[in-house]
Amino acid sequence: MNGSDVPGAAVPRASAPLVLRGRELGREGRAVRPVVMAVLNRTTDSFYAPARVPDDAAALAAAERAFADGAEILDVGGVRAGNGSPVDEAEEIRRVVPFVAAVRRAVPDLIVSVDTWRAGVARAAIDAGADLVNDTWAGHDPALVEVAGAAGVGVVCSHTGGATPRTDPYRVEYPGGGDGLLDDVVATLRAAAERAVECGVPRESVLVDPTHDFGKNTWHSLHLLRRTGTLAGLGFPLLMALSRKDFVGETLDLPPEDRLEGTLGATAVAAWLGARVFRTHDVAATRRVLDLVAAVRDEAPPAVALRGLA
Repeated sequence: MNGSDVPGAAVPRASAPLVLRGRELGREGRAVRPVVMAVLNRTTDSFYAPARVPDDAAALAAAERAFADGAEILDVGGVRAGNGSPVDEAEEIRRVVPFVAAVRRAVPDLIVSVDTWRAGVARAAIDAGADLVNDTWAGHDPALVEVAGAAGVGVVCSHTGGATPRTDPYRVEYPGGGDGLLDDVVATLRAAAERAVECGVPRESVLVDPTHDFGKNTWHSLHLLRRTGTLAGLGFPLLMALSRKDFVGETLDLPPEDRLEGTLGATAVAAWLGARVFRTHDVAATRRVLDLVAAVRDEAPPAVALRGLA
């Protein structure tokens, strides 16, 4: 069941399926739906306050709730992405690794991802049961993908335009404007993904992420969103981390707490154009949007279809 296989259909092709822990995520029989990755930050200073869950009991309850609301992946972070208080490797491990082990015990069917750019943190998290390493800083530590490959777990390859961890963009330019940006993103993601495969990460477990806002201004991020179809054609599962980001806020002139509708609008566009995985702070709302898009794409049936029949 795939609208893109119907002659004459104008349904964009989806990116490659994602397989982690031996199963294709998002698939149930013939139905295929985009995958929800829930955000859970073990920090006190992340940009969106409701995602800050440093307390162990509250964090575990949030993980269980995310799974119940339809998340298949939980992305656990221990360091604020942007500027903030210093967090060394030992402190990041303390925040993240015991919690990864706790989630593995409490919610065994939930895929656990760790959001880190440090190979040492990735290694410790994998030993605790993590299935995926979300490297949002584009291979800043080149050993990280080697750690993932040695363990055979998944990895997210990202694009930051050369920005280093925990830095915000300032007057970023890409030669050639939007097309130059797209070319840079495509080339960077393709090279990083192929290196991951060479390091031992299964091809179907390598995600690519254009990484909106990182090393980009709002015009850049909007351009990448409208060119989602090109990124979906890279041959790897495409991750979109759009949730409440600054490009959404600046487009609508809204603070993080008021960016849900904008995020869901961007999510629907990216899902229609073929993105596979969506990292989000709002699991239930995102799950509903993605289920609707999957039905419109004719990749999954409606939950109920009685109108005019009963």
